[in-house]
Amino acid sequence: MDKNRILQALSRVKDPESGLGIVEQNLIKSLTVDAPNVHLVLQVGDLNMEKKNELNFAAIGAVQEVYPDANVNLHMVVVDPENVKKYPHLKNIVAIASGKGGVGKSTMTVNLALALKKQGYQVGILDADVYGPSIPIMLGLKGKKPMIQDVHGRPRMIPLEGHGIPVMSLGFIIEPEQAVVLRGPKLSTIIQQFFNECVWPELDYLLVDLPPGTGDVHLTLVQTAPVTGVIMVTTPQDVAVADALKGMNMFRLESVNVPILGVIENMSWFTPKELPDNKYFIFGQGGGQQLAEMGDTQLLGQVPLVMEIREGGDEGAPAALDALLAEPFDQLASRLTKAVENRVVEKAPTTVVNITT
Repeated sequence: MDKNRILQALSRVKDPESGLGIVEQNLIKSLTVDAPNVHLVLQVGDLNMEKKNELNFAAIGAVQEVYPDANVNLHMVVVDPENVKKYPHLKNIVAIASGKGGVGKSTMTVNLALALKKQGYQVGILDADVYGPSIPIMLGLKGKKPMIQDVHGRPRMIPLEGHGIPVMSLGFIIEPEQAVVLRGPKLSTIIQQFFNECVWPELDYLLVDLPPGTGDVHLTLVQTAPVTGVIMVTTPQDVAVADALKGMNMFRLESVNVPILGVIENMSWFTPKELPDNKYFIFGQGGGQQLAEMGDTQLLGQVPLVMEIREGGDEGAPAALDALLAEPFDQLASRLTKAVENRVVEKAPTTVVNITT
């Protein structure tokens, strides 16, 4: 009996919770073979009977597909929850936030994701801006619907893919012109479903595009997933900075305590094509740096006001794909990865936030 052949068979067994393979998630604690006996130990977060039975029958069936006479002895052990990372296939979850709408938060999310992908990272986007889900338009996915996959009798959504980026959005579920009128509990359920009922691949970065301001979606995110850190997006304008500071301070509350990775200043200046050496500071100057200093963080970069960036978003062809427009986003991606590296070294791993009041 070939142990590698058994592992290959087990790689097709899906975890009913995440929809990912048990081999992919390192759920196999031990596998020993003493023909015709196969001894298999799976490690799980809990011993919920439904999940236990599903995994048990699926794993035994997979082994017996390749070795019909195998006597499979399967045991499950509970891993100490303190030692289990929630969503282990999502290495870094980075929230993109802003204090007010219209500062280009979604545009930054899409272009930053594509810049990270160009640098060799596996990147996905969760569009949590449930009131104005614009990511589908920016990735050329308007009107598309996610596929549903059956995982041990449970329906799971498969993220769509735009320019090689897996993405999930409420915009794939509702009609484009449909008004979104949702109260807190329903909003919370949607965000939880996007994590728990979507089959996300293994990702180095999952960028979460949040709604403007602060509210139920933001709190649900930090209570659902271990957020690595937050990027605040602002324009240089005083009003945008004042609102962004409020949003930043929500994440810095003692009861939340999610690290701020840095600030992106969008629409920093306008340079017309016919006057490439000129910079017009339409929204003022220094707002991004000011916000970074107030939040004890860094300015990750400045992005100029360029018509082609807007056009690319509207047409589903983001600016980061254009060699002539990609430079600021490539720089942002490099600085973000460095900020995440420093955050991992300097701070304890983020855990799911438990807010009781």
